Amino acid sequence: MTQEWTHIPIMAPQIADFLLTRQDGVYVDGTLGLGGHTKYFLNRLGAAARILGFDKDEEALKIAQERVADARLSAFHKSYTEAPAVLQELGINGADGALFDLGLSSYQLDNPARGFSIMADGPLDMRFDLKSPLSAAIIVNEWPMAELERILRDYGEERNYTKIALAIMHARRESPVNTTARLKEIVESVSPRRGKTHPATQTFQALRIACNRELDAVEQAMASLEKVLCCGGRAAVLTFHSLEDRLVKNRFKALAQSGAWKLLTKHAISPEYAEIRQNRRARSAKLRVIERVK
Repeated sequence: MTQEWTHIPIMAPQIADFLLTRQDGVYVDGTLGLGGHTKYFLNRLGAAARILGFDKDEEALKIAQERVADARLSAFHKSYTEAPAVLQELGINGADGALFDLGLSSYQLDNPARGFSIMADGPLDMRFDLKSPLSAAIIVNEWPMAELERILRDYGEERNYTKIALAIMHARRESPVNTTARLKEIVESVSPRRGKTHPATQTFQALRIACNRELDAVEQAMASLEKVLCCGGRAAVLTFHSLEDRLVKNRFKALAQSGAWKLLTKHAISPEYAEIRQNRRARSAKLRVIERVK
């Protein structure tokens, strides 16, 4: 099972250089995924170090635990928004570093059964947590047109949001839209391909964000950083689209202006060309890092 899914942690050396300030420190991996970043970090940390890994995806969490196979990792089937409560329960007065990797894991994207990818047909699901009641299929088949327009415009930054929402409404009257292939065809029918990006890419992004309330989670996590990090602790955030990056940028700016935090990255850092050549999924990544100084 652990060999089926390829996974290359993005910008792992750069993130480790920023975050791993103490060999025996406590660190939070806010999106454990398949455990790539955590495994890399543990190879650079001492025997007394500890990593608390969080993920809403129970299947990915199990794979990560098998791959990392290290007693220094404590894995939690929880959202990273619950990190403050977990730290408090464990009697830990703030972590030395926290990583929030806001991208999809390779497991989620490459597994057609999860419904995240345009590249393969599968059920229209898109839930990080399979126990969550809201799937992408429910949004597509039950939400009113005004709501479909809103999420396509606000979460997908899709210019053709009205055309696509209308096409979905017409299609679902004929029969439920329950597969990624059918949704892809619906979008293609009103938004022909231009350039390399598939015309349904932004629609899939919008549905994924709405289904998992991703932006709410990012805002909540950024607002609770002082409950996650001790003085001297650092937070690194990897974003993959402009909506996330804007939220993080603005929050970090406000924290820095308070005088209690210091920006360690004046501007977002992008992966080097060599990494992008090796891993195309790194091409849209942006890294921002901040330190709590008071």
